[in-house]
Order: sequence, then structure tokens, then C-alpha cells
Amino acid sequence: MTQVELIKEHMEVKSSDCMHVGFVDHMEGRDKIKLTKNDPTHEPHHHFIPLDWVDHIDEHVHLSKTEAEVKANWSHKPT
Repeated sequence: MTQVELIKEHMEVKSSDCMHVGFVDHMEGRDKIKLTKNDPTHEPHHHFIPLDWVDHIDEHVHLSKTEAEVKANWSHKPT
């Protein structure tokens, strides 16, 4: 189980293929990470990724999905 308290605002989020997918804005509820909307690498709105995509956390949030999988499946609403 991921230690949610280790996820901090402005941490970089990286895919399993070591690509940048965003920066943490904050936790949305107990099971979603809200990414900042002003990241120049994607559209200017928030993206949400489920906490269960997190593989591990160090100075970054590392996901278990590739960049392509993340971008194909992230949401624009905190469903």
C-alpha cells in the first residue's frame, strides 16, 4: 500500500518508462492525485490519476504505467 503522506505538493510524477507526466497539485480525496494544470507538457487543465497507479515514492512519485498508458487513461474530473 502506498504511503499517501509521502506524496507532497509539487513532486514530479514519472511514468514507468521514466517520462515526466506532471507535478502533484494535491491529493483529491483518498485515492486520486490531482496534477497541476500549468504544466507545459500537457493541456492547461488538471489531470487526475488513481493512487493505485503509484509504484513507489522517493523524491518523485513513480507510476506503474508507461507515459502512453497514463495519458490515454488519466481523467479530467475527480470521478
